[in-house]
Amino acid sequence: MSKDKSDKGANKSVVNSLGDYLKEQRLAARLSLRQLADQVGVSNPYLSQIERGLRKPSAEVLQQLARALRVSAEQLYVRAGIVHPDTEQAGSVELAVLADTGLTERQKQSLLDVYASFLALNNHPGQTPEQSH
Repeated sequence: MSKDKSDKGANKSVVNSLGDYLKEQRLAARLSLRQLADQVGVSNPYLSQIERGLRKPSAEVLQQLARALRVSAEQLYVRAGIVHPDTEQAGSVELAVLADTGLTERQKQSLLDVYASFLALNNHPGQTPEQSH
C-alpha cells in the first residue's frame, strides 16, 4: 500500500472519530441535527456529512461547533487532525494560527502546512519537506 493511500486512511479515521465525538456531544446536549446546524450556521446535510466522517470541517466551523456544544475548540482541532496532541509547543503554535482573526481559512491552512513541513524536516534530517509527507 502506498504512503498516500495509508495517509488518506488515517485522515478518514480521524474524521470518523471527530464525527462520532460530535454526534455524541450533540446527543448529550439534547440537540437535534437541525438545531445544531442552525446554531452553527451550516446546512443539515453538511453537518450530517461531518458526523458520518464524509466531510472535514474548517477551523471556523469547528470553533462554531465547540461554542454550540460547549466543548473545547482545541479538543475538536485535535480530533479533526488540525492540531497534534503529541507536542505541546506545536499545538500552541497551531492554536495561535487558528485563532488569528486576521487570516483567512486558506491562509491559516497554508501556514499550518508550512509549519508541519518544517517540523517533519527537523524530525527527519536530510529529507526535503516534500519527502517527509
